[in-house]
Amino acid sequence: MIKFFRKIHLWLSVPFGIIITLICFSGAMLIFEPEITKAVRSDVYNVAEVKDKPLPMEQLMEAVKKTLPDSVSITGVTVFNDKSLTYQVNLSKPRRASVFVDQYSGEITGKYERLGFFTSMFRLHRWLLDSANPHGEGVKVGKLLVGISTIIFVIALISGIVIWWPRARKSLKNSLKISFNNGWKGFWKSLHVAGGMYALIFVLAMALTGLTYSFGWYRSAFYAVCGVEHQPRSIVQAPANGRADKERTNRQDGRPGGKDRHGNRLDKDAHDENQSMRGRGEGRRHSEFGRWQQVYNQLKAQNPQAPKITVGSETASVTIASSGNGRAADRYEFNHRTGEITPTTKYEDSNEADKLRGWIYAVHTGSFGGILTRILWLIGSLLGASLPLTGYYIWIRHLSRKRKAHVSPNT
Repeated sequence: MIKFFRKIHLWLSVPFGIIITLICFSGAMLIFEPEITKAVRSDVYNVAEVKDKPLPMEQLMEAVKKTLPDSVSITGVTVFNDKSLTYQVNLSKPRRASVFVDQYSGEITGKYERLGFFTSMFRLHRWLLDSANPHGEGVKVGKLLVGISTIIFVIALISGIVIWWPRARKSLKNSLKISFNNGWKGFWKSLHVAGGMYALIFVLAMALTGLTYSFGWYRSAFYAVCGVEHQPRSIVQAPANGRADKERTNRQDGRPGGKDRHGNRLDKDAHDENQSMRGRGEGRRHSEFGRWQQVYNQLKAQNPQAPKITVGSETASVTIASSGNGRAADRYEFNHRTGEITPTTKYEDSNEADKLRGWIYAVHTGSFGGILTRILWLIGSLLGASLPLTGYYIWIRHLSRKRKAHVSPNT
């Protein structure tokens, strides 16, 4: 049985080893991309000076709008809890486009651009530098090779455990040592064996979650194993039992109808303001961004620790301040004329597929436990990248010894 697993481990790893190394290494390079990008482009992501009060959101959005071509519109603005970070203004196109604006001066500091190094690493990690459009027609060879290589990697890891365990149980402590006792050849062998065991849990977690991005059949099976039916990503999900319709009716009647995730009323200020305006006859017309500041202020007051709040055209989201799923957020709708807010989808009430999707990303990138798990994921990725290389070294030395043993008796 051990001989069978040795053959599986070797002959599956040899042809795909280099690809596995490239995938692991490029993945490791992406783990701290946000921090590195913000450090390199600090003039874009940080304000020049933190002041007491930012400019009104409507004024900022109108200023940004004037710089955009007619074919591009503003879809939302993201405000971070850190007051030294600029506002991120999201644009309609191209995909994931945005610009950053200093909320205290109104100056546009720059646009979202992935650094060239990380663009290459991402394309290498996902598509082996093949087409960057994974949704286009035809088979994407790079994407397919990444998926197949990841499956091979999982099999190699499991077969490696089967090979390692019979020896390890006799001397577990020595089996987990990485040392120079036998020179460089001993170091490379111990790095392959012990390093593989240290990295095992981390690289398996990355591989098993990463496969959901490569194959639709695997993604459906993964969700099914987790007891969740895979569904397309939902942006805003209306609550069941007609609550959304009831809330919309309340808004049309001018009655406050929304509460935040803690049960506090969100639209009281807007309702009072509307009543006051009606009483004074001051119902001036607002721009498309006229209520964004009001909505943000209400959500911020109810969620002071939220890492970020995004306000868009009649929708808003509040990222939940907790470790784990970094994409967890409560989502809202609001009346663009009055600013009255209706809770639309609480994170705890959102469909399980959306929750699992966020957790898959968090586990794949190691972001679920903050800086500690990301460091562990970085080390695990680099060890994973070294496994094929040290495996090649051991295999080549083995072939060399066999050749010498075969030749020596006849010389």
